[in-house]
Amino acid sequence: MITTDFAPGSPCWLDLGAPDVPAAAAFYGAVLGWEYESMGEGEDMEGGMFRRDGKVVAGLGKLTEEGARSAWMIYYSVTDADATTQAVERAGVTVRVAPTDLGDWGRMAQYSDPLGGQFAVWQPGTDKGVELVDQPGSLSWTELFTSDAAAAKEFYGGVFGWQFSDMKLPGDPGTYSLITPAGLPEDRMQGGLMELPAEHLGLAQGRPYWHPVFHVADCDTAVAAVTENGGSVQMGPEDVAGIGRLAICLDPSNADFVVLTPARS
Repeated sequence: MITTDFAPGSPCWLDLGAPDVPAAAAFYGAVLGWEYESMGEGEDMEGGMFRRDGKVVAGLGKLTEEGARSAWMIYYSVTDADATTQAVERAGVTVRVAPTDLGDWGRMAQYSDPLGGQFAVWQPGTDKGVELVDQPGSLSWTELFTSDAAAAKEFYGGVFGWQFSDMKLPGDPGTYSLITPAGLPEDRMQGGLMELPAEHLGLAQGRPYWHPVFHVADCDTAVAAVTENGGSVQMGPEDVAGIGRLAICLDPSNADFVVLTPARS
């Protein structure tokens, strides 16, 4: 499970780059019960925070990168963003944003993995990350769809020291690899990765991509809100044994995310 103690290598923050910030704020408010808090006025300051029950759960900003698709960016906690960047560079992959200080809050960097999957890191200062996880309306899992699971394990294992364990998917010949931060027990699993043919990765033109899984109280109600507010559903809702009821969704700008009502333990 994801917690807010943010051990190194665990997800600690996520934000969405959206072409229309007010529309995105309204959509996720309707689907996940989030309240949007703007950080300023005017085009240059278009962005802010999402809160659930008063606690920060995600960020939102204007999509400004030319040619980029709207997508969620997931940040992983590190003790030294510069050292992580050096590890990424040794692996021969792309540093998209060099380590950058954001005031006293912390230090961030963004990268692409060997096949182009984008992710980021956060070296905390006064801000450790999101304030609510693993509860309705908050992040509960992170997931990578990639065309080469072995290469992904080698890369992310080298950068973060992640531990992997494989499980067979119910009714599917494929394998799902579970991710646990370095040195932590399996009850601290934080995400998974799954190999798919490149032609099934059309959202990112065949490149891998990460997406968040949000805990919801009722998957079907959340899916209805998705479609009623201009989003769409790629898969589900469906029940997955031992996991819960889930659906893969797209917001109105085609940013992907999953809603999950966990199975009762």
